[in-house]
Amino acid sequence: MEKDNTISRRTFFKRTTAAGLLGALAATGLNKPVQAAGLSNGKLGTLIDLSKCDGCKNYGTPLCVEACGKHNQERFPEPQKPLKKYWPQDKFEDWSNKRDLKSRLTPYNWTFVDHVKVKHNGAEQEIYIPRRCMHCDNPTCSKLCPFSAITKDATGAVSIDDEICFGGAKCRNVCPWGIPQRQAGVGIYLDIAPDLAGGGVMYKCDMCVDLLAEGKKPACVSACPTGAISIGPRDDIRNLAYEKAQEIDGYVYGDKENGGTATLYVSAVPFEMIDAAIKADKATKKDTAPGRPGMPVNVENYLSTGKGMFISAVMAPFAGAAVAGLTAYRTIKGDKAKRTQQNTNNQGGENNDGEENI
Repeated sequence: MEKDNTISRRTFFKRTTAAGLLGALAATGLNKPVQAAGLSNGKLGTLIDLSKCDGCKNYGTPLCVEACGKHNQERFPEPQKPLKKYWPQDKFEDWSNKRDLKSRLTPYNWTFVDHVKVKHNGAEQEIYIPRRCMHCDNPTCSKLCPFSAITKDATGAVSIDDEICFGGAKCRNVCPWGIPQRQAGVGIYLDIAPDLAGGGVMYKCDMCVDLLAEGKKPACVSACPTGAISIGPRDDIRNLAYEKAQEIDGYVYGDKENGGTATLYVSAVPFEMIDAAIKADKATKKDTAPGRPGMPVNVENYLSTGKGMFISAVMAPFAGAAVAGLTAYRTIKGDKAKRTQQNTNNQGGENNDGEENI
């Protein structure tokens, strides 16, 4: 039988090696003022400048949100219905009838712009905060995923492989921001154990690694009309964040939180106040659904705690066995489009879900 040589966008970025990715980036550069220089280690950073973000007030939807949705729409889940409850729990999470919801993170909306009012220095200020995955230096979601469905590449981008994710939501539980969101009725568990395992698939921003592989900026960066979102070599982005903070007598977020992240924020308003405003607004609106994260300052990385280290060590052998089983399953299924798991450091965890119904 003749082999099908057609490669989809998703297959392309999963097959792209780190060397090829870095070559593309070095050849094209990114966006000024952090263009081209210092790409030898491949690590990238994103800076979100809250002093520049106005939430795209003159548009129906923030342009970064719209661009993200358009770029990733072919990857959004199409659940098989009727949906089954998460055994042994009496619930499931279904966002498929809320695909147009842009006010929080969902499996169909991987970035959103939060909006709060904060009184600072005697004046009330409106703050717009683009939110998406923070792409942590030491991602708890990756290290504690029991099936190694979450990996981190040479750029620092953290991605979920939706075809081996069982939707147990451990990644969301251990993320300080609860970023990944779950859709029931999709995923590998439907083929393996639809009544006994899993709960769907988790979805989140992957920093548009397919675009990075082509030397292009992530969709949100390209779409931002005010230049509030920029990307470049990690060290340059970090330096730029602190330079900007000094200029506006402001603050940097993401450099220390959860052990450090590839997504940095700069603001003229303290992030403690922004976090408090988000919590207060959620309480006022009785908003308890997942997908609207706060901004806790100096939050500790779960993997640095005794419990986190213990769980990671205990679950590592299970994760290895799971990877071997999934590899065999893929071979049987003839799935030639999937990448081989190469980084054994991205293994460990437990399948545990404690979230409430939507």
